[in-house]
Amino acid sequence: MSTEPEICSEMAIFVIPIVSASKKPLSCSVLANINWETMSDPRSGGVHSVHLAIDVLEAVAFSDDELGVTQIAERLSMTKGSVHRHLQTLVERGYLTQSSTTSRYAMGPRSRLLARHAPDTDLVHLAEGPMRQLRDALGHPVVLSEMTPRGALVLNKLSGNAPIEIGVRPGSELAFHASAQGKVMLAFAPLPMRRRVLDRPLQRFTDRTIVSVRKIEQELLEIVRLGFSSAPEEVMLGLNAVAAPIFDAQDACIASVAIVGSIQFLPEKPRPSDVAHLIKAARQISHKLGQGSSAHQPAPVKRGVRSPRLRQPS
Repeated sequence: MSTEPEICSEMAIFVIPIVSASKKPLSCSVLANINWETMSDPRSGGVHSVHLAIDVLEAVAFSDDELGVTQIAERLSMTKGSVHRHLQTLVERGYLTQSSTTSRYAMGPRSRLLARHAPDTDLVHLAEGPMRQLRDALGHPVVLSEMTPRGALVLNKLSGNAPIEIGVRPGSELAFHASAQGKVMLAFAPLPMRRRVLDRPLQRFTDRTIVSVRKIEQELLEIVRLGFSSAPEEVMLGLNAVAAPIFDAQDACIASVAIVGSIQFLPEKPRPSDVAHLIKAARQISHKLGQGSSAHQPAPVKRGVRSPRLRQPS
């Protein structure tokens, strides 16, 4: 049996057979590899060549294997010549390395040096324990995302227990208005940021994607009241996600944890027990980030920019 991915061109969904040592198929893993770039903020500013260089660097960084010029060009819909020029510069500066035997590219020493100089608080590491507990309790894939100016950036994903798995790759960026992760971040975001996001054109991915600003604002109020968000079939028909907010020591929503799956196993109206486990995991991660430990809490009413905090369950 071939282990080459089967590709559905419209949504670029990879169906990857998982084969045992005896060559017998055990299961299939379905991984959405949508070009999430189109889901987030279009590049309305900045230097175009810098955007392209970062795209090339991220393509290599988020790949499980070394990549060649052709692979990178196909993933980014760029010409091989343009990709090669950016690769040469990144190799010369030490951000990438090129294998002398395969001519493929991998992360270089300067990229690793930058990683070592990142802040000590490692969200992925801190979230790993609660995410595993959540996955083991529910069986669904669990996704950790962090807020960026353009959307919810997927940092980590734990596979579920089902034979067919649905998820997104780390490095994908999910739209604020159409993903559960993005919506929960937007609900607890400062009002000026919320307005900037909703003032942009909102892309419709399916007939269930909400693009009415008035309806989205109503939904955000409900998300704050409930403490979680969902986005059934708003990005792709048949798929759903449910997300809860993660707060830092300043009570700012900086990330989210979500469970994802097919609408069959993760219904449009989430099960209360699933939501309870999800919110518990989000609060555990928030506690590790220092939420509630600060002696001086921000004053949302005075500043007029922060949404109400997540209510404690009764």
